[in-house]
Amino acid sequence: MIVVAIVGLLAGMAIPNFVRFQLKSKTSEAKINLSAIRVVEESYNAEWGTYASAAPAPAVVPGRNKAAFASLDFDELGWAPVGDVFFAYSVAVSADGAGFTAEAVGDVDGDLVPQRWGYAKADRSGAIVAGVQGCNVAALSPDVIGPCDPLYGQSFY
Repeated sequence: MIVVAIVGLLAGMAIPNFVRFQLKSKTSEAKINLSAIRVVEESYNAEWGTYASAAPAPAVVPGRNKAAFASLDFDELGWAPVGDVFFAYSVAVSADGAGFTAEAVGDVDGDLVPQRWGYAKADRSGAIVAGVQGCNVAALSPDVIGPCDPLYGQSFY
């Protein structure tokens, strides 16, 4: 009886940690793909002298389940994620074509409150262009992949 109680107690502590670990793992997709978008945007800019915009793909923000990714805009950039995705990705370009904001929006925990991650490259005047999926660009630092909410950590590049 004591052994069953101990096993139940351990399971009660382990399951929430496991769920939290799964959510962190799913969120890492956004950071990795935003990093890849940053690289292809810089390559595109080196070749064409401007950055390229991309409409949100997939068009509907995925929830707990992955969604198929298809986008002609990202095809032009030469980027596509491997397989289905937990986040919708987009890129907004500044009027002078010298800056861009890439966004990733998803709802991996299914609570109907989307997570928003972004990367901002300031234009020639130092301004950051507003994203198309509601990312609070005021929370983003230039050349930093991070959440569109200042309460969470950031990944520096």
